[in-house]
Amino acid sequence: MTNQGRPPLAVIVKGWPRLSETFIAQELVALEDAGQSFEIWSLRHPTDRKRHPLHDRLQAAVRYLPEYLYQEPDRVWAARQKAHKMPGYQTAYRIWREDLRRDPSRNRIRRFGQACVLAAEMPDEVLGLYAHFLHTPSSVARYAAIMRGLPWSFSAHAKDIWTSPEWELREKLSAEHHGAVFGATCTGFGAKHLQDLADRRDRVDLIYHGLDLSRFPAPPQRKYRAPGDPLHLMSVGRLVEKKGFDRLIGALALLPATLDWHWTHIGGGDMGDLLQGMAEDAGVADRITWRGACDQPEVIAAMRASDIFVLPSRIAKDGDRDGLPNVLMEAASQRLPILSTAVSAIPEFIDSGTHGMLSDDSPDALAEAILYLSQNPETAADMAEAALMRLRRDFGMDPGIARLSERLTSMMQRA
Repeated sequence: MTNQGRPPLAVIVKGWPRLSETFIAQELVALEDAGQSFEIWSLRHPTDRKRHPLHDRLQAAVRYLPEYLYQEPDRVWAARQKAHKMPGYQTAYRIWREDLRRDPSRNRIRRFGQACVLAAEMPDEVLGLYAHFLHTPSSVARYAAIMRGLPWSFSAHAKDIWTSPEWELREKLSAEHHGAVFGATCTGFGAKHLQDLADRRDRVDLIYHGLDLSRFPAPPQRKYRAPGDPLHLMSVGRLVEKKGFDRLIGALALLPATLDWHWTHIGGGDMGDLLQGMAEDAGVADRITWRGACDQPEVIAAMRASDIFVLPSRIAKDGDRDGLPNVLMEAASQRLPILSTAVSAIPEFIDSGTHGMLSDDSPDALAEAILYLSQNPETAADMAEAALMRLRRDFGMDPGIARLSERLTSMMQRA
């Protein structure tokens, strides 16, 4: 969809750009290529020092809402004055007050202030809103859409599905409560959960992110690792509870002394100091490299130099869990054998024993699986080849982008 004036679609994201959210950048670049015209409205300013090359391909303008309301009081006040005159403001205010009674938090207050700014500053040409993540960004999109009398939609992923209260999910999926026209989610596991909460099951679509393989080098022709050669393990993921890296450190400490191994971790996160301390206590710190946040070319280069990709995902205490991590597909794109866990939607991509190994997340089970893959390089290579074939056959990006673009166009036409 093209527009001679300002773009007709407002895309709301939590932060832009973010190294850990390449799936969002990939989708938005592909939507532009499919003819969608939009502006990005970000709730937060970037904190990563690096950018993926993918971020530089995006043509859309990026606008930042007040990250904290007290930092831009004049802007917030002017926006609220303008929003107050909109025909949907009183309805949005009533719904927000109902939400605030159930969630009396500063974050909930901030969402309404950001929504006022969004509603006031979006150009008149906007015909619909699309939010990435069903929690905070969708709340801002929903309040602003009600004020402006516009339809809105969302894409849900993992934490936003599993840690949001049920009352909020139900209302965001209900026409009676000014919910989304449609929602997309990237796993069958998550789609079923949201469909069960929605007033209509067809309100939620399963749309896999897939992978744009044109962005990646052709996979290397890997040589079998010979007995006695160093074993290079790697992981990519934020240092948070649901990624399970504490369990992996425990597993590494159980590997036999005869195995010459090294583990490289890529990614940032709040648990960095804790995990590095765990590695020191376990006596394996000298065999671990913590590389921190890296851009996409650095990640792919590390995958091509590794023997096994390990992602020991698990369910966190607060219910947070992965969806279908894109890094698994990225590893498959480079013929890198995969060891992960049967959490959430990971089995939708990996059949254990066929496309990789899915272990329990206990240190004992992970150590056993690492040792098995290290001792059976031909089997590991066969599974890596099968994962690459499955990626190419079933998890390409284009079908999902075509479906998402179709739904966005339909949403804006009804406006």
